[in-house]
Amino acid sequence: MVEVLKYTLPSLIVLFASWLVMYKLFKNEEQKRMWELKKTTQKEINSVRLRAYERMALVLERTQPEHMLLDIPNLSQMTVLQVQKHLLRTIRMEFDHNMSQQIYVSEELWDRFIRARDEMGAFVNTMAIQMPEGSNSLEYAKTLTQAYTLNGDTPSALALAALKEEVRGLW
Repeated sequence: MVEVLKYTLPSLIVLFASWLVMYKLFKNEEQKRMWELKKTTQKEINSVRLRAYERMALVLERTQPEHMLLDIPNLSQMTVLQVQKHLLRTIRMEFDHNMSQQIYVSEELWDRFIRARDEMGAFVNTMAIQMPEGSNSLEYAKTLTQAYTLNGDTPSALALAALKEEVRGLW
């Protein structure tokens, strides 16, 4: 019995030590692979997120009155109501086309983005309602751009500032 223990006990100790070394080695390799995978994935995610931020900035720029009005063909031949509807449709389409970007940005930024859309639509409506009876589309366009320019911190400008701040946070 003592003879068996002389050989068995050292063998068990060597076996346990070997298992412990192998376990640590495999665990270390697994952690290394996970870190590499995370690093690679993070690069791809940041690239996609930056494109999302770029698209959102583009939407905010495209939905400013002076940009939307430039894209209206035959503006002078339209009524105020037609221009108003065209602007509202443009705003809706621009924002709806970029709804998927919300998964790449913070909740707060997305809320500002949506608020910019809603307030721009309300601004277009308010300015159309305030136009004197018999106004033409060119007067409306001029009033709209002037009021927007004098508005100071517009919803689009605030959303763009928040967007830039969040992008700076990535670095």
